[in-house]
Amino acid sequence: MNEVVTIEIEVAQETAQALRDPRRRQAVGRLVDRMVRPTEGNDPPATVLMETRRAAREAGLIDADIDAEIAVHRVERTS
Repeated sequence: MNEVVTIEIEVAQETAQALRDPRRRQAVGRLVDRMVRPTEGNDPPATVLMETRRAAREAGLIDADIDAEIAVHRVERTS
C-alpha cells in the first residue's frame, strides 16, 4: 500500500521556491519517507545524506553547489 498523498509543511521562502520543481518535490518526498520509516539495517542519517546528495544531483546541482549549501547551513547553525 504505497499510496502517495500530499501534505503541507512549513519551510523557508527560498525552500518553497526551490520546491516548485516537481522533480525536487518528489526527491524530498522520498527523503522524508526514508527518514520517517527507515528500513531494517539501514542507517537513517547516512541514508539521508546519501539520498540528499543524489536528489541534489538529479535536480542539477554539482558537488561544489552541495558543499556550498552545507557550509552555509553550518554557519547558520552556529550563529
